[in-house]
Amino acid sequence: MEELARRIQRVRTERELTLAALAERSSVSVSMLSAIERAAKAPTVLVLDRIADGLGVPLASLLGSGEDPPRLVVRRQQERSVHPAGWEKAVLSPVVAGVNFELIRVTLPPGCDAGAFPAYAPGSHEYVAVEAGALRLTVGDQVVRLDAGESAYFEADQVHEYANPDDTPCTYYVAALIMRARR
Repeated sequence: MEELARRIQRVRTERELTLAALAERSSVSVSMLSAIERAAKAPTVLVLDRIADGLGVPLASLLGSGEDPPRLVVRRQQERSVHPAGWEKAVLSPVVAGVNFELIRVTLPPGCDAGAFPAYAPGSHEYVAVEAGALRLTVGDQVVRLDAGESAYFEADQVHEYANPDDTPCTYYVAALIMRARR
């Protein structure tokens, strides 16, 4: 992660871009860019692709200099987890250049609302499968409850929200195919 942080900062500096300028070009917040450049946060495939696009470089160039191929295997101890507002998110899929796919496992504590996620570019899709507990999925104006063993599909080009309406933890998986916005 530290090597990735150095590569991003080096390319940004070479292009004489400030964090604010890169944030504008990549649609990634200044605070997120700063955290990534400090190796304090691991970017998702989608965020890394947006940064590469904002820098005007291929995603593969950020992932390695040629000697290090992108990681194709994600070992259990290498899962990248974040813990915003008490919930856990683990990206289970490997980072592959040019592939805008993520497989994510999320665990929401009882009563937790993970909040709203922005609309992605047209052509983006998400599949959600609940392993344990219950999930309240909101897509646009539609609200649906999914219990353990149930799943849903939606076009992710609209705002969507995930929340745990019950008093037991909820674990669910998201398979997301995220398209890049056309510029």
